[in-house]
Amino acid sequence: MIKFEILKTSKHSAARLGILRTPHGEVETPCLVPVATQAVVKTLTSDEVRATGSQILIANTYHLHLRPGEAVVKKAGGLHKFMNWPGPLMTDSGGFQVFSLGFGADWSVSKISKSKTEVVVGKAQPSRLKITNDGVEFSSHLDGQVLFIGPRESIRIQEKLGADIIFAFDECPPPAADYKYLVKSVERTHRWAKICLAVKRSQQALFGIVQGGRYRDLRKASAGYLAALDFAGFGIGGEFGNSPTSMKKMLDWVIKELPADKPRHLLGIGYPADIVPIIKAGIDTFDCSVPTHYGRHGIAFTDQGRVNLRAGGQLKSQRHLSRACACFVCREYTIGYLSHLVRAKEITGLKLLTFHNLCYFNDLVTKARLAIKRGKL
Repeated sequence: MIKFEILKTSKHSAARLGILRTPHGEVETPCLVPVATQAVVKTLTSDEVRATGSQILIANTYHLHLRPGEAVVKKAGGLHKFMNWPGPLMTDSGGFQVFSLGFGADWSVSKISKSKTEVVVGKAQPSRLKITNDGVEFSSHLDGQVLFIGPRESIRIQEKLGADIIFAFDECPPPAADYKYLVKSVERTHRWAKICLAVKRSQQALFGIVQGGRYRDLRKASAGYLAALDFAGFGIGGEFGNSPTSMKKMLDWVIKELPADKPRHLLGIGYPADIVPIIKAGIDTFDCSVPTHYGRHGIAFTDQGRVNLRAGGQLKSQRHLSRACACFVCREYTIGYLSHLVRAKEITGLKLLTFHNLCYFNDLVTKARLAIKRGKL
């Protein structure tokens, strides 16, 4: 199991410093949780991920179930040994794939949408999967094989994978879902949450996931319902509006309903501009694929903004990405060289940018922790 200790609460906001103690080590919070979907942070070894200052990773139940399969991972000694990661691990339940492989794929949208149009009505179903009250019937994106994952299946898979923190199976609804659809979706998520608690047999820490979309009453009701259950912590999922203001408002709705002594994890949010606001809202950990995804697409994040290494104008630059960054990429490689690697489609370029971006993001969070400690955040 885990133990969570709050070391300091800000006098200026809901931000707090904490220590999350797990069987595989301690995590200083607030904390970024890099995404290791298939038991790897793409392009990096586990040692290299550690060198970026990353403390804890999150892998994905759905994808690891497809390959190599949880039985293979368990036989290898569990996820930590399998991927040679000595630190703490989380596994997402597969609930996000209910959206990403469903309505998300149908409409080519992410869970964060700028549209305010409501689309999903009544008993609408995605074209690529079937959502029932018992779980979700997927068609594998690898070979088309039909597979079923519900709360029982998700917990069994996660127990075999062996992460320190696991999540209840939920339905992550699309951002355009109407109120009528979301009422049923939240009820389904709550039903699955109770089943997850009932069937779990391991000592892993199980987090419930708050849903409810953009609606205040549904968000508050979901947080209150889950807060009354015996979860070790809480994830906050789904959409968070189309602006920083709406995200803060929605997080406030939820956090006020959750117990203060348990950790709060924000699922799938974390551009640089989001980091301080979500920490000030009272979030302890948050996972995000932005630093790694953008790195693999030739984008570096710096204090001066994003640098697009795919642009031809960068080739002649002898500058380094950032003087403020202490990572070896910024010390040892010029923008011109990095641009050459990216434009030549050399894997090393993607590796170097991924490493730098994780260092940059972790440094932002480290500075936020220091600001809380000094009473400035």
